[in-house]
Amino acid sequence: MELFKVTLGLIVIASLSATLSSANPGFNFGWGGHGGSGGWSFSLFPEFYQFSCPQANDIVMSVLERAIANEPRIAASLLRVHFHDCFVQGCDASVLLDDSATIISEKNSGPNKNSLRGFEVIDEIKAKLEEACPQTVSCADILALVARDSIVLSGGPYWEVPLGRRDSKTASLNASNTNIPPPNSTLQNLVTSFNRQGLDEVDLVALSGGHTIGLARCVSFKQRLYNQNGNKQPDQTLDKGYYYNLKSVCPRSGGDNNTSPLDFASPAKFDNAYFKHILRGKGLLNSDEVLFTGSAGTTMQLVKIYAEDEGPFFIQFAKSMVKMGNISPLTGFNGEVRKNCRRIN
Repeated sequence: MELFKVTLGLIVIASLSATLSSANPGFNFGWGGHGGSGGWSFSLFPEFYQFSCPQANDIVMSVLERAIANEPRIAASLLRVHFHDCFVQGCDASVLLDDSATIISEKNSGPNKNSLRGFEVIDEIKAKLEEACPQTVSCADILALVARDSIVLSGGPYWEVPLGRRDSKTASLNASNTNIPPPNSTLQNLVTSFNRQGLDEVDLVALSGGHTIGLARCVSFKQRLYNQNGNKQPDQTLDKGYYYNLKSVCPRSGGDNNTSPLDFASPAKFDNAYFKHILRGKGLLNSDEVLFTGSAGTTMQLVKIYAEDEGPFFIQFAKSMVKMGNISPLTGFNGEVRKNCRRIN
């Protein structure tokens, strides 16, 4: 009898949750989430828009398919936007906010200025979602879905994206400048930065594998070519042939916006070539190569494992993306669902 009562109670709560979710996107009862109020906790889960906007996934994918077909590089750019969002004040789409009377945009931070891109694709997706399901799908969830679909369309793994994030009403230029690890980071800097977000060394190596697609600007790796340790000498861990190739793209002075593929073998294909390059001293950024040459045995072993077999890398990348996407989301009654991702309502 007691078991029947408990089961019936759970059914009632589940039914109430579904009803409220349909009427008020973002109002979902759950267990183990953050950001709830009034004693309830709120969780992210893949079926969040099942009733309120069932076509959300299809709309995101249809826009992305065209965008990536036109410019394959945009997949990496959009993945980077999600990463640069989550590491600042959680996965809350604060990175999408433009300057306004009340907002100092994160787009002007050191890691983002003249570098972060893909905002027009997000705008198009948001506009189509607003037509289909007004003020329902948050910009923060759009970023999470776009990151997953960009990987899938580039040949990488699929994973279920937990949904139900809400959008921030604030941005933090300061946190954007301090929380996003720079490309010349040491291994210890990287580990500390990831640990601060609740991510471990396994997540660090797997998520760094996102550099198997995309390009980096000369300014991001110039130090390795000309003054790695303040002695006006190149990074000795660089493969010599690769070093001379990079010098032709990235001169000692000027050329800061010249680009080079993070994975020169298959820059538009999501695979494990990135790790194979690191083993040969051909990681483009210092933050790439130190995963193998740094002092941590864990990261070195993982680079070897992922270089040998794409399967474990794909599995862990998906797990780590879900974990990163769960960094301090706004849920329940916190934040809002923006009508336009570039400004608060």
